[in-house]
Amino acid sequence: MKKKLVVIGAGMASGRMLEQLFEADPGAYDVTLFNGEPRGNYNRLMLSPVLSGEKTYDDIVTHDAAWYEANGVDCRFGEPVVRIDRENRIVHSNHSSAEYDALVIATGSAPFIIPVVGKELPGVVTYRDLEDTNAMIDAGVAGKDAVVIGGGLLGLEAAAGMAARGASVTVIHLMGHLMERQLDPAAGYLLQRDLEKRGITVHCKGATKAIMGHGKAEAVLLEDGTVYPADLVCMAVGIRPETRIAVDAHLEVERGITVDDALRTSDPHIFALGECVEHRQQLFGLVAPLYDQAKVLARTLLGEEAAFQPVKTATKLKVTGCDLFSAGDFAEGEGREDIVFRDPGRGIYKRLVLQDDRIIGVVMYGDTADGNWFYGLMKDGTDISEMRDTLIFGPAYQGGAAPDPMAAVAALPPEAEICGCNGVCKGTIVQAVQGGATTLDAVRATTKASGSCGTCTGLVQQVMAFTLGSDVAETPQGMCKCTDHTHEDVRRLIRTMDLKSIPAVMQELGWKTVGGCHSCRPALNFYLLTEWPLEYRDDRQSRFVNERNHANIQKDGTYSVVPRMWGGVTTPAELRAIADAADRYNVPMVKVTGGQRIDLLGVRKEDLPDMWADLNAAGLVSGHAYSKGLRTVKTCVGKEFCRFGTQDSTGLGIRLEKLLWGSWTPHKVKLGVSGCPRNCAEATCKDVGIVCVDSGYQISVSGAAGMEVKETEALVTVPTEDEAVEWTAAFIQLYRENARYLDRAWKWTAKVGLDWVKEHLSDAENRRALNERFELSQSVYRRDPWAEHAKPGARDEFSPLADFRLEAAE
Repeated sequence: MKKKLVVIGAGMASGRMLEQLFEADPGAYDVTLFNGEPRGNYNRLMLSPVLSGEKTYDDIVTHDAAWYEANGVDCRFGEPVVRIDRENRIVHSNHSSAEYDALVIATGSAPFIIPVVGKELPGVVTYRDLEDTNAMIDAGVAGKDAVVIGGGLLGLEAAAGMAARGASVTVIHLMGHLMERQLDPAAGYLLQRDLEKRGITVHCKGATKAIMGHGKAEAVLLEDGTVYPADLVCMAVGIRPETRIAVDAHLEVERGITVDDALRTSDPHIFALGECVEHRQQLFGLVAPLYDQAKVLARTLLGEEAAFQPVKTATKLKVTGCDLFSAGDFAEGEGREDIVFRDPGRGIYKRLVLQDDRIIGVVMYGDTADGNWFYGLMKDGTDISEMRDTLIFGPAYQGGAAPDPMAAVAALPPEAEICGCNGVCKGTIVQAVQGGATTLDAVRATTKASGSCGTCTGLVQQVMAFTLGSDVAETPQGMCKCTDHTHEDVRRLIRTMDLKSIPAVMQELGWKTVGGCHSCRPALNFYLLTEWPLEYRDDRQSRFVNERNHANIQKDGTYSVVPRMWGGVTTPAELRAIADAADRYNVPMVKVTGGQRIDLLGVRKEDLPDMWADLNAAGLVSGHAYSKGLRTVKTCVGKEFCRFGTQDSTGLGIRLEKLLWGSWTPHKVKLGVSGCPRNCAEATCKDVGIVCVDSGYQISVSGAAGMEVKETEALVTVPTEDEAVEWTAAFIQLYRENARYLDRAWKWTAKVGLDWVKEHLSDAENRRALNERFELSQSVYRRDPWAEHAKPGARDEFSPLADFRLEAAE
């Protein structure tokens, strides 16, 4: 007699398993198939084109009624299983029951619903099956606002589908770039750029706080206060294995239903496969390993020896117009190296991750034709050492000569366009070089080639090298090993190319090193922050350790905490709070600093948030003694107490400090305000110094008193305090917008010349504009980081394991 096989779930994994079983031995089992959905197997991978209107449900059906009938399957669709009686081997649904000799659980996964206010409102849907797809279609999204929470594979498919039906779509993604599990930041940036070109708004680093509405969804509120209108909200933040029926049956369940290599559960008569299983601590969400499981389970059910061995899988995005391929492991790691090819103009990016002369990861965007070839090399563990030099160019170059960029440049005709922005052809550049323009700057000045977006700079340099031969002049040194672009070029291109993220800069400017390095990332973070204060958000991982932890690390691993004392002025209450903190946290040293403040030295990292909370309660905020920004404003007592004082130097110093505090600058900035020419506040060796005189305020800049000692240079004398404040803020903003990262103010003015600075600041309209831009930036960043990180939810990063986790993430 035939054995009885019961299958719970009519998805793609169980469907493929039945195909394999019937093909190998169609008479082995009588099969009963339960499914919670009122239908059989269909291709869930094709729900996106159903949502967009490119296909219908009938187009994606895998097993129709005729197939089930031909194979003798007893279909019980629309009957969710409610109980498994393991002792008697009976499965009970909400309407019927069935006995089994072997049972297969293939319940798949369930969408994860983030626990936010408003998640139950009408208009909030998930995206997992045909019902979800039909719900979005039935909502009639054309002309409406739709928000998709989740920028993974499913979320982007939902976004593209609704956009194709005429919705105005916004994607909110918690992480720094889209599809972070499958893509590195560079490819994630390209994907975001292409989606935005198609009218889809993308908001990364966005944490959903609530779904708002009266009786239905109307808007989505983010933690940063951003609000997006939403007639429909689609949650696509992830999936969880559907294990409830297995848990109720007391099978072994961890994250998923635990199975061995033969897909057998803790009950020898019960098997499981698909997204609901956990095999060797691993879950599976892509279709390729699920089909491998199906083959193994079919053989297991027929009594054959078979073992499931997961292999690295590849991902292709099904959103129309986005050509993307990802496979393997592309994270940073010891002993790994990258081969990267970028063509910013065509939006092409290819990255191979190698270890021990073998490919372990592939990320491709824009041109994925060779994806399967690379994937094959990776799966087979092929030694690529012999083709290392030509590997990135694909199979067409193997066994032949490596591509020669100079040969390609030589083959270009004189009329070939090199600089698209300015319409400059090869012949024009050749003539300029032959006429004496032997540096990139000279060619740029003569022809304007590479003078706009800058992406053709490399090609212009190749034309120069081709023309000059061995006489080609050296180009300016790049800002680091990752790029040939100088700091000045990068700042200019961030502005002209509208680049608003670190991955955008690295992709569009052809960064050589994936993810950048410890030198360029902090610089890029500062340049982006300065240029786009409203759009860009500070990247903590691109800051130095002191700035990440808002305190100065000491040689023994403890930290120094310096509360701010505005203009060096304090109160008995503040002093008592500092003394109490020193006692409570066993501070080994309390020291008065050269900047008229008190330093608490030797604080343990895990104590920082509690100490900050205590100091905040007394009104004390961070002194930013760790930052590339305003440190202190040193003052003397001025005319209020000193018989020599000419102006209120203390009041002006406090006013300036409260205006400038919290600002990020290329390097640290220190100010001094002296109430008379006796200069007790040492204003003439500060980045900005103000000496008060009877007639007003003498402002000088670009002094130094550290490893370099330099007297300030006179900038201007103004009659009023308001003008002194305006000139000072304008100078700081001019410095922020033009200096290289890690150049002190005196180094910057030495490069550009004090006359250049005076010329830009002497124009009243320009001064006002600089002040306005500074205030715009301060509206975002003038806040106390101590208060933010003292909150209970923000303290985890100061645990003893925080730096380890951050290093692992980096």
